[in-house]
Amino acid sequence: TYLLLKDIFPQNALDIGLLSKKGLKGIIYSVFRIKEKKLYAISDHIGCMSPANVRYLLEHNAEIESSIVEVCPNSIDIQDMRISLDEREAMRKKYDIPIDSTVFVYGGNLGKPQGIDFLIQCLQSQKSKSNVFFLVVGDGTEYNNIQQFLVEEVPQNVKLLKRLPKDDYDKLVAACDVGMIFLDKRFTIPNFPSRLLAYMQAALPIVACTDKNTDIGQIITDANCGWWCESSEVKDFDNIVERILSDDIKVKGENGKEFLESHYSVTTAYEIIKRAMHWL
Repeated sequence: TYLLLKDIFPQNALDIGLLSKKGLKGIIYSVFRIKEKKLYAISDHIGCMSPANVRYLLEHNAEIESSIVEVCPNSIDIQDMRISLDEREAMRKKYDIPIDSTVFVYGGNLGKPQGIDFLIQCLQSQKSKSNVFFLVVGDGTEYNNIQQFLVEEVPQNVKLLKRLPKDDYDKLVAACDVGMIFLDKRFTIPNFPSRLLAYMQAALPIVACTDKNTDIGQIITDANCGWWCESSEVKDFDNIVERILSDDIKVKGENGKEFLESHYSVTTAYEIIKRAMHWL
């Protein structure tokens, strides 16, 4: 049995206050923790999303033999999602997005784990700028909070979209300039959001605003395909935006595409699992 571990639900839920170690929520936490331990016990090999995931798993589960745990990253069947300049302009016009602005896109779930309060603070800090534009596409428990911010503050450089056809979504992401990833600063588990791969497919550089325990920021900066800051200081995000406006973001985007092809293809994941399970 090869367990591909993408998420450690009990601790994630505990970190952001959805569960507790006391009361009824404590009972629920214990049930999920027991199920988690049983999964580890029946697994011959465990694949984690990143090196930080491996370290966390071994540090908090002493019964697991280190020899059966390895990095087996999230992977995709890679396609070239880049679009032509004409398609880029057409998509921006279709969704009323400025042609000449540097467009930052956030696509995905809008829930507690994503630290949407911090995202809103970042949008607030940028609302007076006319040369940047922020596109948020997604749904979730915190969607209404962003919608309320737009109603109350009326920023002219932010657009919120709830649902799009997949083909339009993919093309719209590719028509943007920078992809954004947000995670709640309270996380103690090193999560690794899969939307990173979608941005890389479109050759977008990435801004990651996360907790300090995940290594996604380290991976992005080591690959020279983006920027990282902790999701607690808005001024750090502001500084990154200023750097982006003066940086060669196309080079960073292409670096991300190359990193994707060499590290996150389904072929890479298949070879890791095949080697672990001694398949012929």
